Amino acid sequence: METTRKRTTGWVVMETIRGYGVDTVFGIPGTHNLEFYRGLAELDIRPVTTRHEQGAGYGADGWSLQTGLPGVVITTSGPGLLNALSAAGTAYCESRPMIILAPGPARGSEFADVGTLHETKDQLSAASAIVEWGRRVDSAEEAVTAVHDAFALFATNRPRPVYIEVPLDVLEAEAEIAPDAVEPRAFAPIPAPDAAAVAEAARLLDAAEDPVILAGGGSRGAGAELRSLAERLGAPVVTTLNAKGVLDEHHPLSLGSNLRLAAARNRARDADVLLVVGSKLGEAELWVEQLEARGSVIRIDLLDTQIDKNQPATIGLVGDAGAALSALTAALGAGAPRDAAQGVSETLAAVRTECAKLSAENTALAESIAEALPSDAMVATDSSQIAYWGLLNTLRVASPNSTPYMATYATLGYGLPAALGARVAEPNRPSFVVVGDGALMFSMNEFITVVEQQEDVTVIVVDNGGYQEIKQNEIDAGIAPVAVDLVQPDWVAVANAFGGTGRAARSAAELADAVASAVRDGGLQLIHIDQSTFAN
Repeated sequence: METTRKRTTGWVVMETIRGYGVDTVFGIPGTHNLEFYRGLAELDIRPVTTRHEQGAGYGADGWSLQTGLPGVVITTSGPGLLNALSAAGTAYCESRPMIILAPGPARGSEFADVGTLHETKDQLSAASAIVEWGRRVDSAEEAVTAVHDAFALFATNRPRPVYIEVPLDVLEAEAEIAPDAVEPRAFAPIPAPDAAAVAEAARLLDAAEDPVILAGGGSRGAGAELRSLAERLGAPVVTTLNAKGVLDEHHPLSLGSNLRLAAARNRARDADVLLVVGSKLGEAELWVEQLEARGSVIRIDLLDTQIDKNQPATIGLVGDAGAALSALTAALGAGAPRDAAQGVSETLAAVRTECAKLSAENTALAESIAEALPSDAMVATDSSQIAYWGLLNTLRVASPNSTPYMATYATLGYGLPAALGARVAEPNRPSFVVVGDGALMFSMNEFITVVEQQEDVTVIVVDNGGYQEIKQNEIDAGIAPVAVDLVQPDWVAVANAFGGTGRAARSAAELADAVASAVRDGGLQLIHIDQSTFAN
């Protein structure tokens, strides 16, 4: 079929994005957004067509976590955009870069209320209420500038989603724009932290008898620097879930991503000097309102507005996490590290005991799953009990972003599309999603996207009969269980019907065999675990 090469505003927007290295976009073509798609083949951009815009957003997030680039989502106007806003909310809460592109009403027809297709009262305000900033452009030049501004935000500030709305008449118009206007820009480096503050922080750390490092999502690009400082100090490292793996969790100083558990959280709270790197120390990551550190607190963050958030700092270092950690290590100079190995082992043992007390069934099953998974697997999860009561505490990973998750927004429907996006970005790593049955129902339509994209994704669905935690919440509140016991499909048959392969695992041995077969065979794989009959 002959196609028309028409350099519209939609084309130059995508050309600008491609210049920054983005080679994959997620979305659904629609009546009004076709010009965003016109140039994709020539620009060598892969479109991943999900079966729901929410899946597009979560797929883009999974892809972004592996590449370090912003996930790009293309929606149509009205319902398409609104469907993607849960993913925008996730990216905002978890501080992840995302660009959402959508057409808007043609110039002059805003708020017309005349019944045009996809007419929405004010979609710009709807999106802007969720993202870092939303912008409705008036020309091709403004559209391209908005893309550059988005990448400037991601490079120099707290990364969060943005929304760019292009009026339909602008989107479809041929763009007369200089070639160099779409070329990527260089951005000024982030200023180094104050030298005097670094020196004072190093003095505190050097004099500490029991320092602890708490690493949050803002440390994910500074793993090497974090490890160097931790080894110089002999300081245990505990991470939030968003920073899981920033220090190899097999490292003798790693306390894992167990900050939500009292044994590890209290270890950080009781340190005589606590170094917090890139974390707002929010309730969703702590599972308590505040950490209430008892010693001195050094905080490293990109923004000065974060330095005292949820936990006042004794010393604040504003700047890039890697640069600040390197500066601290240099200021400390050579020295003999403390021996923290015994304390780390004792804390991890206490964590394991605490996990078992909180949810013995999920902990035991999570250990079986973790043992069965390949060591280099990417494992996306949902807001499911098997994740936050088990796997995220049990599974040890060697690198950051190996467990795509959303600790703060805590949505359902995230895991499967995020696992697909991760696999698209990292085709040489096995991609898994471990979710509950209730969560999987939110995104099972993306089974067919996995098949269509010819990607290898294995779904481990832990079937506990519905929304078991909410059921317990109801009981605890004196409410007779209502609307929480869910009818289950034949999960194996569902996977087969979508063109994948379904298996049931009734024991740890069968699970290990099923995982090995899934990795070997590829494509869409589903392993169903009936939690009530599973034998660990």
